[in-house]
Amino acid sequence: MTALTENANASAGRTIISVDAMGGDRGPATVVAGISDSAKKNPDIGFILHGPKDQLERLVARKKVLAGRVEIRDAKDVVTMDDKPSQVIRNGKSTSMWSAIESVRNGEADVCVSCGNTGALMMLSVVRLRKLPGVNRPAIAILWPSISKQGFNIVLDVGADIRADENDLLQYALMGASYARNGLELARPRIGLLNVGTEEHKGRAELKAAHDLIQQNAEAAQYEFVGFVEGGDMPRDVADVIVTDGFTGNVALKTGEGTAKHIGASLREAFKFSPLSRLAALLAYTSLQRLNQRIDPRRVNGGVFLGLNGTVVKSHGSADATGVSAAVKLAFKLSQSGFSEKLAARVASAISVPQDTSAPSSNNGKTS
Repeated sequence: MTALTENANASAGRTIISVDAMGGDRGPATVVAGISDSAKKNPDIGFILHGPKDQLERLVARKKVLAGRVEIRDAKDVVTMDDKPSQVIRNGKSTSMWSAIESVRNGEADVCVSCGNTGALMMLSVVRLRKLPGVNRPAIAILWPSISKQGFNIVLDVGADIRADENDLLQYALMGASYARNGLELARPRIGLLNVGTEEHKGRAELKAAHDLIQQNAEAAQYEFVGFVEGGDMPRDVADVIVTDGFTGNVALKTGEGTAKHIGASLREAFKFSPLSRLAALLAYTSLQRLNQRIDPRRVNGGVFLGLNGTVVKSHGSADATGVSAAVKLAFKLSQSGFSEKLAARVASAISVPQDTSAPSSNNGKTS
């Protein structure tokens, strides 16, 4: 099967995406359907698919568009949502998640996509891909629907690490700015720092220190710092990148998802209330469809792990085929832009981050 990637995909000049077929709640059939949708839309993508070979071969054979564009790597074990990251590190070499990350580490694929256990995926990514020089804590960045012209704002961190000091928050700002340039094509993104108020005297000490660091680096790193922003600014056209710690970001993300589901359910209930409301729903059908498409989380499915020697896209565990296809689309776009190399350069450009010399580098300053 290796020859398939080398001859079919490589000779066609395709971008290779490494996909963990087994991590999602809906099973490998949904993942295969998602990459099939991506293959139909984009002839420049090839895949390395990781999971039980016999099962995946049957699923792939049913999708004609995938003929000659998929290599299957046999991985018999699966990382479940209940597995502890430490257990996966010790005993997970035979899992589809480990195999998917290894393809990026070995240079066989450009990006890894997985719907699996977030904690295990992050820890495996850090251990196998290693952090970029100068990065203390990797971050997970997501696209947040907004009224801005690009339709989305970037929010990070949303759960990679619940702690973050001022230097970490500066690194998040630099990485978020790089993501905005390569993912949203914004030449000079606006950076906001999430706080309990916009006044400079508000917030914890590390937020005030981070405010000064991010402001000091704005000119050299070519972004505009808009200062503190509040939770209500996340969907507004105030900042393109919103920086926060992983605890706050994850709470905001889950709150936003829950609110969106509540609004959707309430609208459906309201339109079913009476024959007149059903008629109103019919008349408003086109507008409701447009609204649904705009706030549909499947369209922006994919959190990007930032700060690693390689790009990893975390798809939502419950993603359907549309969601998996959206994650693959994001992975392809980042790969085409040379995102990993540009991100490394952006982090290295930080001029105000004091270097931590208390602990030796695990790889002697070399990337892997």
